[in-house]
Amino acid sequence: MIALLGRDMRLAVRAGGGFGLGLAFFLIVVTLVPFGVGPQSALLARIAPGILWLGALLACLLSLDRIFALDWEDGSLDLLATSPLPLEAAVSIKALAHWLTSAVPLIVAAPLFALLLSLPQAGYVPLVASLALGTPALGVIGTFGAALTVGLKRGGLLLSLLVLPLYVPTLIFGAEMARRGTEGLDTTTPMLMLAGISFGVIAVLPFASAAVLRVNLR
Repeated sequence: MIALLGRDMRLAVRAGGGFGLGLAFFLIVVTLVPFGVGPQSALLARIAPGILWLGALLACLLSLDRIFALDWEDGSLDLLATSPLPLEAAVSIKALAHWLTSAVPLIVAAPLFALLLSLPQAGYVPLVASLALGTPALGVIGTFGAALTVGLKRGGLLLSLLVLPLYVPTLIFGAEMARRGTEGLDTTTPMLMLAGISFGVIAVLPFASAAVLRVNLR
């Protein structure tokens, strides 16, 4: 399992879908927002939690189609399906590799990018905490979408259409947690909802993803 995790992380970086592309996209989104809405610090501070969460969500979306694509092309996916390692475990490892290479750099960089949107200092910890709680759900849901579209030509657009509606609850509660923390309000309710979504999809979707892969490999 450790060898598979290391292999997937190396492939993610070499294939151009790792932290570099996600960070660049995140930075572009954050940089363009002030040009679109104006340089007013009060306005930017009010919309910063939602913009940062939306940018992180879209950045994670960029590399989803690569989760199984390379394994499908070189036949490694068939070997994983017939190996002693349960396919559910392999799917979980791939989701973890995607989270480590795509989401973790965004979580680390989020406070720096928040400076560009004039986010108040009180909002930094809630923002990072909400991203840390919510991005695992994005990765697992994205892995399920990648399993559904594996082997399809030009399946990236279809993958986005399938996954984006499933991302909406995570986006809502993640941005709400960051917003409440910025305003000094209680964040318990959105935090619990966000954690519940993440733990729920982590418990269920690897089995669904493995079942979908078995169907596609027949």
